[in-house]
Amino acid sequence: MELRIENLSKTYPNGTKAVQDVSLTIPPGMFGLLGPNGAGKSTLMRIVATLQDPDTGSVRFGEIDVLRDKPALRRTLGYLPQEFGLYPKVSAQSLLDHFAVLEGIVDRRQRRAVVDALLRQTNLWQARKVKLGEFSGGMRQRFGIAVALLGAPKLIIVDEPTAGLDPEERVRFLNLLAELGRDSVVILSTHIVDDVSELCSRMAIINDGRIMMQAEPPAAIDRLRGRVWLKLIDHEDLPAYRERYRVLSNRLSLGRNAVRVFHDGSPGDGFAPVEPDLEDVYFATLRGLGDPAGAQREVRA
Repeated sequence: MELRIENLSKTYPNGTKAVQDVSLTIPPGMFGLLGPNGAGKSTLMRIVATLQDPDTGSVRFGEIDVLRDKPALRRTLGYLPQEFGLYPKVSAQSLLDHFAVLEGIVDRRQRRAVVDALLRQTNLWQARKVKLGEFSGGMRQRFGIAVALLGAPKLIIVDEPTAGLDPEERVRFLNLLAELGRDSVVILSTHIVDDVSELCSRMAIINDGRIMMQAEPPAAIDRLRGRVWLKLIDHEDLPAYRERYRVLSNRLSLGRNAVRVFHDGSPGDGFAPVEPDLEDVYFATLRGLGDPAGAQREVRA
């Protein structure tokens, strides 16, 4: 089944246009929704997860009209929000068992099998009797996924799942998401470019509530080949370079600023060509550079 979002818009009472005429088609597998904080990612995910209503538009998951039949979508949805609460004095095994009962798994033997399997799948088996208040950030996220997987959902939404995780926990969590993407539609909503580049075969960039680009990451990167240039400069020269060039990003390297700029053909001035990456695509799209519309047409064709 695929998820189809068409002409979705949402404006809050204070006038904030959180989602503006968004249309996306998301097939099975890992899909990255990439954008800065406040871009509209969480609002869009809450609408798809039936937690908010849009002003206009439609959402369908397979044969399910999501906005008209919310219970049907919820029966096949796994949702891990950006923030969620846990009972700190309850063990992982006990709370997951409780959630399994709420999910409708009333047979004790069946429930035990499901709970044990999910604890093993999320690499929490050894910590199953540990109180949740003692879990690390990564363990909490993996427990959240275990809860989201109750009922074997076919649509899984995770909102900013790796923010704040240490590198080891992040890798473990991303590997888990990759496994889930084999059999379901998994939407990874994040502002972390590396999460999308490492996991997702398709992606979209959202900003100010609008979809700026849809593409397969390799195709989007390929569009920037020959158009990204690098130069090491002194920190005090950075404002002048921002005035002269379309700067994509800069970062300190050996005490100097490594500046990456977007330019059709060599800009001269000591710049060297560099292989583009998804971060370049991200910044170029947010700044309206390159050909994001062309990438969007390529996926829809």
